[in-house]
Amino acid sequence: MVETQSDNPFLATISVVVPVYRGESTIARVVGELERFTKPSTTINGVGYVVSEVLLVNDSGPDNSATVINDLAGKHDWVRPVWLSRNFGQHAATLAGMSSSTSDWIVTIDEDGQHDPGQIALLLDKAVEENSSLVYAKFAGGAPHSKWRNIFSTTAKWFYTKFLSPQDGEFFSSFRLMSGEIGRSVGAYAGSGVYLDVALTWVVEKSVVCEIPPRAEYPRQTGFTFKRLLSHFLRLVLSSGTRPLRLVSIIGSLSFLFGVLYAAYVLYGRVVDGDLVAGWTTVVIIVSTTSGVILLSLGILAEYLGVVVRNAIGRPLYLIRSNPNNDALTRARNSKNSR
Repeated sequence: MVETQSDNPFLATISVVVPVYRGESTIARVVGELERFTKPSTTINGVGYVVSEVLLVNDSGPDNSATVINDLAGKHDWVRPVWLSRNFGQHAATLAGMSSSTSDWIVTIDEDGQHDPGQIALLLDKAVEENSSLVYAKFAGGAPHSKWRNIFSTTAKWFYTKFLSPQDGEFFSSFRLMSGEIGRSVGAYAGSGVYLDVALTWVVEKSVVCEIPPRAEYPRQTGFTFKRLLSHFLRLVLSSGTRPLRLVSIIGSLSFLFGVLYAAYVLYGRVVDGDLVAGWTTVVIIVSTTSGVILLSLGILAEYLGVVVRNAIGRPLYLIRSNPNNDALTRARNSKNSR
């Protein structure tokens, strides 16, 4: 087993997490590309790093991925299998790998070969340059997926950013680099059904984007169906917090305010002009004010429900981190300065 702490105290160690669902024909090539980075390397900006372990998380797919993973683990001592009891989905599998990691940094990549391990160095340089513990890779010209998958993904992220959260979700990507302690903490507390990238934004002060050139996937049958994409979108919505619930309170407040203002207008017209349309005016006032009160009450209940939701998806009240003078970013900077 390769040790995750190098003899060089300034060498950044990296755990690569790969969720495997339908990777029988591709995962060996991905591991083969990672092999050359299991020896100490240096980024363009002079940061020393080494891939100390590759965690292949078997998500109980329909093909023969388990056998391939076993063969790779027997061949390479830096390959660590993680076995899930059944199929839990990409995000759960990635979280399982993150929580099982041991290195300074965690990189997550897909099994299909679209993520070039040679670009990991760019993400690490970006983290040091921007002093960020979370870096997302952004493909220049768009992700190398099918047209419809890209449209669905882009629309979902736009909707999240515009309506559900103040966080910019348009850069969310499965190719990411994060601090090891952040990743392991998120893997430990995240609840069932949480959207991984939303969970990371809860505890990271700043996330940045690093643009990389696109690369085509290896030929294979995709594991993403419309049903799975829709499931990802629903998880994104439900993990976004209480903003959708607060819409109930806002609508109720506006409805109640409309009823009060309309009643004042009608009363003014009655007193000043003696003009009052019989019948429907009273109905409009009653319906507006009562529906406003009802929706406002539901909004208050929704706030309580929001507390339950936050607890259910594992949103932490706080997260304790290590001394910032000796964290992964500092060690990476020291690696750069020592060369």
